[in-house]
Amino acid sequence: MQNEKSRILAQLLRRRDARPGHLWAAAGIAGLSLFSMVAAFGTAPSTTEITGLQRSVVEQLAPQAIATEDIANDVFVQETRIQKGDTVASLMTRLGMDDEQALAFLRNDATAATIFRQMSPGKPVTAKVSSGGTLVSLIFPLNGGKDQALVIEQDAGQNLRASEQALPLETHVVMKSAEIRHSLFGATDAAGIPDSIATQLAEIFGGDIDFHRDIRKGDRFSVIYESINHLGKMVRTGRVLAAEFINDGHSYRAIWFSDADGQGGYYTADGKSIRKAFLRSPLEFSRITSGFSLARFHPVLKTVRAHKGIDYGAPTGTKVKATGDGVVEFAGRQGGYGNVIIVRHQGRYETVYGHLSGFAAGVRKGARVTQGDVIGYVGATGMATGPQLHYEFRVGGEHRNPLTVALPTALPLAPSQLAQFREYAADTLSRLDVIRSTNLALLD
Repeated sequence: MQNEKSRILAQLLRRRDARPGHLWAAAGIAGLSLFSMVAAFGTAPSTTEITGLQRSVVEQLAPQAIATEDIANDVFVQETRIQKGDTVASLMTRLGMDDEQALAFLRNDATAATIFRQMSPGKPVTAKVSSGGTLVSLIFPLNGGKDQALVIEQDAGQNLRASEQALPLETHVVMKSAEIRHSLFGATDAAGIPDSIATQLAEIFGGDIDFHRDIRKGDRFSVIYESINHLGKMVRTGRVLAAEFINDGHSYRAIWFSDADGQGGYYTADGKSIRKAFLRSPLEFSRITSGFSLARFHPVLKTVRAHKGIDYGAPTGTKVKATGDGVVEFAGRQGGYGNVIIVRHQGRYETVYGHLSGFAAGVRKGARVTQGDVIGYVGATGMATGPQLHYEFRVGGEHRNPLTVALPTALPLAPSQLAQFREYAADTLSRLDVIRSTNLALLD
């Protein structure tokens, strides 16, 4: 093995003198052919590695022959991400290609031409390119969230062929934590946590924490989540597996648990569902422009009258979500509400969503909606001074303050599931403890 390493490195050094611009690409191929390691762990800025939870897996070197063959044939692996303003031509140049025939193929082949319509900034693209700049193969992830890729590759006659194939994906478990300085998204950005995970956190803890008004500087959170990778690069995030959010000194914890049928949800350490029957807010992030009041000066009518709901200011078109499971009682135009949706929920509960610019597809009287479903979009219809959502919460026909009303909870785990849950949760909770204690120690 040592002799083989020396032979490959010597070959790389010879190629460096001939083509210095490809040294690092060739070195990357050799490195991948010698070692394959997966570290299922991530750290946020100003944190240390939690080495006790880090696991490395060293595998046999099956890809070595392919990588060595690529080197022998002067083929180099190039990787990049699409940048804002990129064209297919500029992308090919950055990948080290100088291949008019390949560009013509991409333009003229019906399957390959998909690349021109899906140049999304941030998308990872991987190509094999010869030393002469000709395209050998290219992997271009497709839009749509189906883990499909456009694959361009040479056939036996060195002619290019295009096909759509499933991306070979790996799931890694990532553990990170952060402290809020200004906002949830600001903290996740600083810690390198994807926005999709921040959104999941807001959804998971949305029944206990109002992310519009309850977040404070110094709040902390830790999260364990899935990262779906292709060739070592994240292509999307998976599910949050566990999380802790410390808000104003109070700790909220959630663990994902599913049964044998694949049905799952988030639970506390003692097996109680953290899912409330209702979310606190129908918008993920916005600002409150007018609160619940029995005597408010109406900005349009110029009189003092009760305001029996909450107004959220947000841009026109912002998605409005159903705060609980229910049936649409009304969807249409109604007086000062403008475009409004009224949802009837189990028991004596009703929710109202007013001033909408429009309704989501399928939302009509009698339609069933599930908590978190998009049912409409923020607008300024009816008696509204600007783009906003008017939200009401009614119990037995009486208006209640949506921000303070006690929300009913969902059912806990069945006794038959508790033993399995506790065994599963013990390891996950210990990981949250380690993340939390490590970061707190750094602050001391």
